[in-house]
Amino acid sequence: MSHVLILRAADFAARRHRGQRRKDEDSSPYINHPLRVARLLAEVGGVDDPEIIAAALLHDTVEDTATVPEDIARAFGERVRDLVLEVSDDTSLSARDRKRAQIEHAPCLSPGAALIKLGDKISNIRDIIDSPPRGWSRERRGDYLDWAEAVIAGCPSVNQALEALFRDTLAEGRRALAATTDDA
Repeated sequence: MSHVLILRAADFAARRHRGQRRKDEDSSPYINHPLRVARLLAEVGGVDDPEIIAAALLHDTVEDTATVPEDIARAFGERVRDLVLEVSDDTSLSARDRKRAQIEHAPCLSPGAALIKLGDKISNIRDIIDSPPRGWSRERRGDYLDWAEAVIAGCPSVNQALEALFRDTLAEGRRALAATTDDA
């Protein structure tokens, strides 16, 4: 029944993120991001824990939709809820304070949450390389890469394959940014 949990989580995330778009040039459907994160964990990281994969699919629902933690617990159990909450920002904080909090909280992440954080940052950097957010200057993209590196540097080491992919994707992002001559 583990595949049922994952499919239910994908369905839940798709419904909750319905109508949301990413900030990329293509305004791609938001659901593409959690799907990519879950796929990275499974394909690259070899993660086969259905609760971690489900939490990866749901990782932005509390932060970016009207979903409350009790919704996650009721539908998917307390462990999935706890994983989602570990990687969710406190939206009552300013953007700068949320970024600082992610760096400070990274060493305290459980192994499952650290896996999700790795997948999330890989996916976001990949988007910055392939289709940067509209209006993001070269400097802002560079700041994101530096910040993502600081977050992951603080995370517990949990998966060599995902950590290697993060380093490779970060290096590719820096090369792409160095080759960029315009400011947007």
